[in-house]
Amino acid sequence: MAAKTFDVYEFQIILKETTPKIWRRIQVPEYYNFWDFHIAIQHAMGWKSTIWNYHLHQFEMINPKTSKKVSIGIPDEEWAFGEVYDEEKLKISQYFSLSNKKADYEYDFGDGWQHEILLEKILPAVVNAKYPQCIAGERECPPEDCGGVYGYEELLEILANPKHEEYKERKSWLKRIGVNEVKPENFDPKSVKFSNFQLE
Repeated sequence: MAAKTFDVYEFQIILKETTPKIWRRIQVPEYYNFWDFHIAIQHAMGWKSTIWNYHLHQFEMINPKTSKKVSIGIPDEEWAFGEVYDEEKLKISQYFSLSNKKADYEYDFGDGWQHEILLEKILPAVVNAKYPQCIAGERECPPEDCGGVYGYEELLEILANPKHEEYKERKSWLKRIGVNEVKPENFDPKSVKFSNFQLE
């Protein structure tokens, strides 16, 4: 039997305030830093910061050494509201454990996409398996820049009514941003493709 080389952290990620819930379950290596974790979340959810650093993001969770809530992200004096720990210097294994399993993740400070992160399991890596993996989830990711959860709900209402006065305008906008059709019920974990992304 091959020796275990690392553990895998299994997380559930829920986009808050969505009904029905938009969520994903992913497995990532324990050696990931928070930047790597951010990119894995982006791929799994369907957000666009995997292509370029499209919008700002930040994690908030309890520091197990101090029992105080901390912010982890990209330190930026222009945007920071208090101290932000550098996500490239912190491993997820330094913060997440089965006794410290929750975090919040915000993507796009304008639209304010708030995600709840829950560490569900710590598992031995499967020999020859590739990580990260998306193993489950439900519902399509909203389009970028649609105005947050409430803007997305409004968009769905408009798209459901071709006679709505904003229908053509919204369809045109979706086409401009590369979205051919919005299918909120659709999601297939097998459709998620992960790739590495490095900060410049």
